Amino acid sequence: MLANIFLHNVLDDWFVKEVKPRMKGRCFIIRWADDFILGFEAKSDVYRVMEVLPKRFERFGLSLNMKKTKLIPFGKPDKAGKYRPGTFDFLGFTFYWGKSLKGYWIIKKKTARKRLSRFLKALWDWCRRNRHKPLKEQYRALCEKLRGYYQYFGVRSNYRALAVVHEHAVKAWRYWLSRRSHKGGITWEKFVKIKAGFPLPLPRIIHDI
Repeated sequence: MLANIFLHNVLDDWFVKEVKPRMKGRCFIIRWADDFILGFEAKSDVYRVMEVLPKRFERFGLSLNMKKTKLIPFGKPDKAGKYRPGTFDFLGFTFYWGKSLKGYWIIKKKTARKRLSRFLKALWDWCRRNRHKPLKEQYRALCEKLRGYYQYFGVRSNYRALAVVHEHAVKAWRYWLSRRSHKGGITWEKFVKIKAGFPLPLPRIIHDI
């Protein structure tokens, strides 16, 4: 909490009160804890701020994580297709430009690759470690995990990642249930009956953004 208040004074207030009025074009700041994005309309403004930002942090005994600090062109793609903007990750999402259903360029979001891989591995490991627990207990926990994932990552343009997570959960659950004993694996027919009695939550877009 104290660190958040400290950064608010060091970065947020400074950017709004001192940086913004001096910029040639529009600009903005988005911050969550110690992760933040600075957006600029004018390219010259980017370099002006990048020159003073490290000094601002050093003044308060802080430093930028240069491994995470990047300059990314992110303007709207042109009609000729010659300009291709970059992508960036923020709070578990990858932000990128894509076409809407009506053919307009819009900013889209999808689960960042590393975050998705980490969650899939966590699901697999959980099913392995808990395969001997009662079926109802496993089911409740898996439902909670999936709903939590959908609640955070269930945004427009990210349905594919939700579907991948659901499919992986089904496969992992069946795989490790089949290894509860040495009598042999669970046939697909038997697992279909289990799924009917314990249906895992389907992918769902929660946030219309």
